[in-house]
Formats: sequence, C-alpha cells, structure tokens
Amino acid sequence: MGTLEEDAKKEIRLLVAGGGTGGHLFPGVAVAKEIRRRFKKAEVLFVTGRRKMESEVLRNEGFRQVSIAVEGMKGRGLLRGVLVAFKLPWSLFQSLWIIRGFSPHVVLGVGGYSAGPVCLAARLMGVPSAVHEQNSFPGLTNRLLCRVVNRVFISFEESRKHFSGGSIRLTGNPIRPDFAAQEVPSDKRGRPFTVLVVGGSQGARAINGAFLEAMTLLKKKNRSCRVLHQTGELDYPNTEALYRERGLEGEVTPFIQDMAGAYREADLVVSRAGAGAIFEIAAMGKPSLLIPYPFAANRHQETNAQVLVEAGAAEMILQENLTGELLADRITAYMEDRAALERMAEAARRVSKPDAAKRIADGLLELMA
Repeated sequence: MGTLEEDAKKEIRLLVAGGGTGGHLFPGVAVAKEIRRRFKKAEVLFVTGRRKMESEVLRNEGFRQVSIAVEGMKGRGLLRGVLVAFKLPWSLFQSLWIIRGFSPHVVLGVGGYSAGPVCLAARLMGVPSAVHEQNSFPGLTNRLLCRVVNRVFISFEESRKHFSGGSIRLTGNPIRPDFAAQEVPSDKRGRPFTVLVVGGSQGARAINGAFLEAMTLLKKKNRSCRVLHQTGELDYPNTEALYRERGLEGEVTPFIQDMAGAYREADLVVSRAGAGAIFEIAAMGKPSLLIPYPFAANRHQETNAQVLVEAGAAEMILQENLTGELLADRITAYMEDRAALERMAEAARRVSKPDAAKRIADGLLELMA
C-alpha cells in the first residue's frame, strides 16, 4: 500500500455477495464503508437474493445492488428442493456475467445463498475471493466455500475447527460505525434504570412474552424501570396492546432505527445471541441477559453467548428455562447491584473488536496485491 494520498486515488472495485438477513448483510456494509473511506474512487457492488429488506438497506446506505435467482434448499421439501437445485446453474451463469461486467479486483462473500454462486464464479474467472463467517458454527454455504476461496475471515475462534481449507484469519464481526465509536461511560446516577429488550430485527415472541410477565411482576412489587422494547413487526400489535392492558410503561416499537442510541441509554440489555448482537453489545460495553434462539443451526447462538458469559460480561438463560419470574428476579438483582453492572460493562469492552471491518479490508487488499 502507498501513502494515504496515493491510496485515495486508486480505483478499486469490490463485489460483496450475500445477505438474506441483517446479520449477513450489515457486516458486508461495514467492510464496504471501510473500503470507500480509504479509497475515494472505490466502486462497490452488492449481489444479493431478491428480498425487499436487502434492497431497502443497500439503497439507504447508498450502495449499488443487483440480484440473482438463488434460494436455499433447507426446509423446502423434496419438490421445492429439486426446483431450487435446477436454478443453481442459472445463478452461476448470472454470477459469471456480473463479474465479467463489473470486473472486481476482489470478491467478499458474507453468507447467505447468493455468496455461493458468486464466489464459485470468482474462482472460475481467477478473481481473488474471501468469505466472512459471522457465527461460531459456520453456515453450510461458507463451509462449502472454504475450499473455493483464498481466505476465510472468522468472528469467533470457535469457528476455526469447522473449516477444512483455506487461509483462516480471526477478525471479529464488523459492526456499523456508530456502534464502533465507544464512549466514556457517563454518570447515570439519578436516572431511571433502563432495560433494552431486543430479539433481533424479526423480534422474538418468547422474549416479548416473558418480559411482559416480568414487568407485570415488578409492577406488583412497586419496582419500575424505563423500558426500550423492540418487538419485531409480527408481534408488535399484541405486545403493544398487552402493555396498555396491564398499565405498563415502555417505549415499544416494531423496530428501533437508532439502535446505537438505544444501547447508549441502556443499563442492561435483554437480547438474542446472534453474532451481530454479541459484537454490538461488546462494542457498546453493555451488561446483558442473553437468551439464545434455540432453533439456530447447531444451537450456535449458545456458543456465541458463551463468549460474553465466560468473559464475565453476560448471563445466559436458555429459552426452555425462560420465565417471567426468572427474568424479573435477574433484572431486580442488577437494579440493586450497580457495581456488578460496571464490572460486566468493562468485561464486555475487553471482548470488543471494533476494528473488525478494518482487519477484513486489510485482508482483502492483501489478496489484491
């Protein structure tokens, strides 16, 4: 690499493939922003499936996007699985055509079904490529692609044993810049104890229900706290109605737009344990009660959560053990023990890898050299 001035003048074309969920897409956005920050003439193209969420996120972030005809086969049934399989050659042809037209210097797969044909096409056309795995247990696409790409970036050390080929580098999970800017903890004396409840962008009915029960129990004991509650779109009407029926106070919304701001307000976070949530919680230095999604592949959210638990930054409650009474008990315990919260917050910051996007960008540039 040259001087900063020389780098800024270079024309670099990065192709990012993947998506399907925010957990896949947002790390790709973070890396793309890091590349654009360094290289003013950088061109970035995202190749995704055809979900509306992907298009909206990328349009709002100012990135170009094209879609290919690709779907997952898991849980589709035999007939649907056969139809999806027949589309694979077409998605590979589309990927070859896109790479030919865009001429990327490097390709990054971020998980999700579109990463497969695009990274395979890159290999066939001699374009260097890499994949990033967000979770502790890799998804099927990335486990297959590790033999195709030049490098594998992992978020958790636990992932390493699941990859049988390629150059593997531990980077952490890239987070959006507003999460990466850690702040000095402010003095919250005199402010209400604030709990942030979030079950991922899709929400989590089990968490919503248990938290409502917990707040009802606390109200009966004349204990109160400020609540910021992201319910998810599907469960919002029911959850919001129950807040009103039970006379509970809370800022209840289907989706929190300024999630970094919500984290800053929180004294305690109640959350699922996707990789994105783990690294956002760590970057913001927040104590947490983690309730892993029990149906994640190989229960990988439990392994994700264990990283913060072992660091002393979080407690894990398995969904099969989750009750309103247990949640109320743990929230009350932390309301009464600010010293424990401070210790957990400091432990969370030690886990944080706020430079993950920079590490991946560095690795991609090495592949181009």
